[in-house]
Amino acid sequence: MKIGITYHRDYNKYDLGLNHPLVGDKPKITMDLFKEKSILKEIKLFQPRKATEKDLLRVHNQEYINKVKKLSKSGGMIASDTPAPIGIYDIARIPTGGTKLAGEKLFQNFEIMANPLAGFHHASRRYTSGFCFFNDVAVAIEYIREKYNKKRFLIVDLDVHHANGTQEIYFEDPTVLNISFHQDGRTLYPGTGAIDKIGRNIGRGYTVNLPLPRYTGNKSYLNAFDSIIPTLSKQFRPEIIIYQCGVDTHHSDPLADLSLTYQIYYHLGKRMQKISSTTCNKLLVLFGGGYNSHSSVKSYYNIMCGLLEKKQYFKENKIEDKRTKDVEQIVKTLKKNLSKYWDV
Repeated sequence: MKIGITYHRDYNKYDLGLNHPLVGDKPKITMDLFKEKSILKEIKLFQPRKATEKDLLRVHNQEYINKVKKLSKSGGMIASDTPAPIGIYDIARIPTGGTKLAGEKLFQNFEIMANPLAGFHHASRRYTSGFCFFNDVAVAIEYIREKYNKKRFLIVDLDVHHANGTQEIYFEDPTVLNISFHQDGRTLYPGTGAIDKIGRNIGRGYTVNLPLPRYTGNKSYLNAFDSIIPTLSKQFRPEIIIYQCGVDTHHSDPLADLSLTYQIYYHLGKRMQKISSTTCNKLLVLFGGGYNSHSSVKSYYNIMCGLLEKKQYFKENKIEDKRTKDVEQIVKTLKKNLSKYWDV
């Protein structure tokens, strides 16, 4: 299995300040752990270039890009929760370029490519929030669409926060099946991702939202995953899979309220590798949110162990899952909503 990672030393410059949840050391700490655990011996490293303005314009409009450029010169706020540090235009283009390069390598005989600073799914065409500047998910999709003439893109976004920017971009697009599992927007930012939001016009059925109640645990989460994602993936027949594997679903994360433990990330990584190998054999892994650096890097490591089928992964005490029946009912509702479009 050919697997690679895109990484740049300047990833650590994507830092929104000491008093902000997003600090810049996490990609380096992640790579240090991978090296310590000998993961990097099996992985090819690639250094990305900055995404070009042409790359950005496939997704974002010129007015928005100009706004980022302007703030990049002076500093300021691009959204109420998102500071724009001086130099952010160039800094944000580096991980965006990393996702673009990782996607491209999947069409150069690599089966899995990962980017440890990625998954900026709150950025939409004209605005942003949630610590994001450019939607690297969409930038990679549109680059691959243009260069390789691909027509079926599967997004599996398991970050605890709903992928509102990605949803807005692809809400009417039947070439992108966008699946988001997230904490219910009634209890967490950004407040979107309701279960009845399934797309618009010819895109109906191609947006899938599973909003999860607070304190959802491993068993409920895996059961929901197994009930929805493998069957939709098989029917959709993707030509590439984008796996946004945010680990802010971990019980220690300070910004959210799910109750997942280290073990689940191994099992999710293993499941995603299996789905990819039985469909397109092209899996783009984007290490998304996670705001407890200690638990995040261990969770990312477990995902890599699952992808590589290594059984020496981090474990911790189980947390009782009290939301099993609640999640079962939510899954039933989702299946009902999708039944006109998919055999679920």
